[in-house]
Amino acid sequence: MKFRFQRKFLCIPYFLFLILFVIVPIIFIVYYAFTDADGYFTWSALVDFFTSINKLNVLLMSLMFSLLNTIICLIIGYPIAYILSNSKFNKNSMIVMLFVMPMWINFVLRTWATRDVLNWLNLGGGTHPYLATMIGLVYNYLPFVILPLYNVMLKLDKAQIEAATDLGCNRIQVFTKSIIPQSIPGVVSASMMVFMPTMSSYVISDVLSEGKVVLFGNSIYLSFTNSQWNVGSFISLFMLLLVGLSMLITRNFTEKDESKEAAKW
Repeated sequence: MKFRFQRKFLCIPYFLFLILFVIVPIIFIVYYAFTDADGYFTWSALVDFFTSINKLNVLLMSLMFSLLNTIICLIIGYPIAYILSNSKFNKNSMIVMLFVMPMWINFVLRTWATRDVLNWLNLGGGTHPYLATMIGLVYNYLPFVILPLYNVMLKLDKAQIEAATDLGCNRIQVFTKSIIPQSIPGVVSASMMVFMPTMSSYVISDVLSEGKVVLFGNSIYLSFTNSQWNVGSFISLFMLLLVGLSMLITRNFTEKDESKEAAKW
């Protein structure tokens, strides 16, 4: 029988990668999360997580830093993206490239360089651990807000903005009633790209705060370092559930927004 190459065979490497590096690790995480050191089923890791004051404090701290980092990045990144999308500035792509260039440098190197700068300014983790951590988070994740918003704002319906102006809206009304609604998909995408990675951040909080700020990523690392495989696996599984839940919420939100836009047309 003659072998015929079909286009669907191109999916085989992807499925192999998915099975080996996504599905199998998740199976191991679930297994260790609900078993003890002897391999017997147990709820001890779950009970320990929700009854431990330290772990709940880590969860609350991670949520607080993630929310605050997302808000600050949006406040800074939104006007920058809007200015860059303006035709006066958009002619020179090098301006946009300036915000992307830091992402080319190794993540760890950027974090240690940030630590040196903050220590030179007397804002290091030794005296200001929370402030130093927040500055590092904003610095590292700000490009992930600017780029999605910039791409969305390039596609703003200029005719709708001009129509709002012609109908008597002032600049604030045009911004709140026309520009912001059109840029909501970019805001949702940018928030997703900042909020969840901040929760699982490890290097930034560990280096800049000098070990004084513990986020979810630090907690997972410390659990595995201390051979607490079951506890670390459950925290990792809980983190995956939060990621999945946030993706489900944002997907429904963007789908509703897209359906409204389609209904207008």
